[in-house]
Amino acid sequence: MKSHVWRPLWIVLGLVGLILLLRPLIVPSDFGTGERGFMYGYHRKGNEEDWKAIKVKYRSKEYCKDCHQEKYDSNMSSKHSIIQCENCHGPAVDHPENPEKLVIDKSRALCIRCHAYLPYEQSDRSKIKGINPAEHNPDMECSMCHDPHKPNLGG
Repeated sequence: MKSHVWRPLWIVLGLVGLILLLRPLIVPSDFGTGERGFMYGYHRKGNEEDWKAIKVKYRSKEYCKDCHQEKYDSNMSSKHSIIQCENCHGPAVDHPENPEKLVIDKSRALCIRCHAYLPYEQSDRSKIKGINPAEHNPDMECSMCHDPHKPNLGG
């Protein structure tokens, strides 16, 4: 073979060798190790406690259900039952244990992000009832006419 083939081959082999030599120095020894000698995904056995100490940002409807049973029940019997409470109310990480009064975002933009009409027939998004935000009561909050916890009742 001519040298124009050998030179790139030697460069590639050299890079692969360099990577194999440097890998033990760069990658921690507990990376990718598990009980059976392998782990799916990027995981370090040595920092599991660090991850356990991180406060959970998002909870589920079950977390909200304990204190807001009436809202939970009405929501679960509505078209919004597939939506987590935090999609509209924000993450539960900052929810105080005994709140006197929480600030609730009732902005129009919150509803419009799902209910603005989008004519994409191939998407499930087209199955959501949509409006034209410029024409449908543009100066009002949606919750003045519609109860987001009971959307089946119309409004």
